[in-house]
Amino acid sequence: MTSKNLVEAFLIQKKIAIVGVSHNKAKFGNAIHSELKKKGYQIFPVNPKLEVAEGDKCYPSLSSLPGGVDAVIISVAPGKTKFVVEEAKNAGIKKIWIQRGSQSTDAAEFCKENNISFISGECILMFSEPAMFIHRAHRWIHKISGKLPA
Repeated sequence: MTSKNLVEAFLIQKKIAIVGVSHNKAKFGNAIHSELKKKGYQIFPVNPKLEVAEGDKCYPSLSSLPGGVDAVIISVAPGKTKFVVEEAKNAGIKKIWIQRGSQSTDAAEFCKENNISFISGECILMFSEPAMFIHRAHRWIHKISGKLPA
């Protein structure tokens, strides 16, 4: 289970790549991008098929980011997650958030084997403040059900 300290350590990072932004505005990677950008994070969208995402230059890979980033959020299909985690390691990124819906046992094992700090299966928008009402409600449900990281 993810700890509160791990979540807090991730959220203090200011330069964050998001793998999984899309031309489809309804995709969750785009919601993460928009919300974190509003909250003052420096966001680097990653998608090899896009040039611009939410008004920001989009990068084809984590290794193509200028000057590196502090952390990465992965919001892709689970079958692609391990590849992204491997790419993050090769790019020197040591903090990874595997968004709910992108979880992969292989990716989690890779992170453990390579001493990479990772969060898996949690929604970053529940924790990044100020959280919108829907995310606060979701967090409250997790708290009363004992699923909230402690």
